[in-house]
Amino acid sequence: MSTRTESVDLVGDEAATNLARAALFAALVGAFAYVTFPNPVSPVSVTLQVLGVFLAGIYLGPVWGPAALSLYLVAGALGAPVFEGGSAGVGQLVGQSAGYLWSYPLAASVVGAVVHRGTTLRDPASVGVATLVAAMVLGIVAVYALGVAGLMLVLSLGPIEAVTVGAVAFLPAEALKVAAAVGIVRSDAITAA
Repeated sequence: MSTRTESVDLVGDEAATNLARAALFAALVGAFAYVTFPNPVSPVSVTLQVLGVFLAGIYLGPVWGPAALSLYLVAGALGAPVFEGGSAGVGQLVGQSAGYLWSYPLAASVVGAVVHRGTTLRDPASVGVATLVAAMVLGIVAVYALGVAGLMLVLSLGPIEAVTVGAVAFLPAEALKVAAAVGIVRSDAITAA
């Protein structure tokens, strides 16, 4: 009696690699959630999570970037301490930061679509600084549109107050995150050369 075994690919190498990269970026965003600074003007703290959202969109593109952030949200909802300051649970997805959290997959998709000009990935190091900045500005718009809407809904804030404490108060921090992301991508361009 002979036993014959054949190699069976259950998942292609590319899909496995992309899933692993998505998991790494989900973990990165979770790690960035531990870096928090109180914002004296807002009920929501400043974190580095949006930097991770930018990087996921830039490096993973408009398909796997949002997949990474969706994985991040699922992990946090299931109890992994990956939300602001190590918090976790479904309650975070309906609390005062909910709009921001729910915006992350959308923002990563927007950033990835602009950087890669569609769903086909290209080397982020070859993308111009103006395109990178424009992509992240559009990502910021997505984050703060949903974040402000969430604050209006959860905290019953009026539109002007919600925009002031939910978006305007964060713009200096966002400018620093955009600069950091450009620096990271540009350092990749230098190392690759």
